Amino acid sequence: MSDEPDEGLDFVQFGETGLQTSELQFGTWRFGRENEAGNLEIGEQRAKELLTAYAEAGGRYIDTADVYGGGKSEEWIGDWLSDRDRERYTIASKIFWQTRDGDPNSWGTNRKNVRDRIDGILERLGTDYVDVLYIHRWDDKTPTRELMRTLNGLVEAGKVHYLGASTLRPDAWKVARANELARSEGWEPFSVLQPRYNLVDREVEGDYLEMARDEGLAVCPWSPLAQGFLTGKYDRSEGLTGESRASESSRWEENYLTGENFDVHDELDAVADEVDATPAQTALAWLVHRDGVTAPIVGARTVDQLEENLGAAAIDLSEEQVQRLTEAKDGPYAGL
Repeated sequence: MSDEPDEGLDFVQFGETGLQTSELQFGTWRFGRENEAGNLEIGEQRAKELLTAYAEAGGRYIDTADVYGGGKSEEWIGDWLSDRDRERYTIASKIFWQTRDGDPNSWGTNRKNVRDRIDGILERLGTDYVDVLYIHRWDDKTPTRELMRTLNGLVEAGKVHYLGASTLRPDAWKVARANELARSEGWEPFSVLQPRYNLVDREVEGDYLEMARDEGLAVCPWSPLAQGFLTGKYDRSEGLTGESRASESSRWEENYLTGENFDVHDELDAVADEVDATPAQTALAWLVHRDGVTAPIVGARTVDQLEENLGAAAIDLSEEQVQRLTEAKDGPYAGL
């Protein structure tokens, strides 16, 4: 099967590594996932259709984790990769969350767990290595020296190429400290961060992004559409439209269906009209234009949604439009 697209997504530099990454990465957290109502969000057939659509658009960076779908996400990606050129794709996975009930050592980033989990990841993906291994969250119970030495061992063994941290703003200093230790010992440091970041979730602005710039780290945000809030399917007066509100948690509604966030969405809609794009595409384009952002991670339930999201790469926002979107969210970092 050919892996050569006629045209599509461009590549961008992956921080200060020698790696190039797709300007929009593809996230697979919904693969094999059951929602709160017990319904499967994305099954195997659709998962492979989405992977194929992403590849046909020129996408080459696939993001997963060993807990997505209880391992099904990695299994389906591995099966999909089996008749393709593995070397053309950058595969990232993550380690942290507990995988065996009653076993406290199957949680976190202790040496025993990390070494066990990487072998499971490689087996499910059907590959000898992952290009990027993230710690899914920071584990305060594991000493930083143990963590970085263990991760460096995986790199030296050829099981991992680069290291990343999927982490939120309060842990930024821990990443910087870990990298200082790793460099002093001649170990592999973290090369990429994966924070939540979008038009309404702005907690990483300020110290976090400044640290990433100082450390030369790639920044690949997850939830770039605020878990669907920025797609345009929500109405200020009615909340969620077109789907059952029962599918969304009350915590989600409290976080996103707020007057302040709908004010941001109003500006998003205005800019989207100006550039003849959808709100989702415009929100993604804003992230692509943000200083310090390397490549957002996009997801989708359907091929049509994925193709819409990938269309954001072709949208050119003016400096004035970027500024308006940035300042639409009140807060200490508005306008940065």
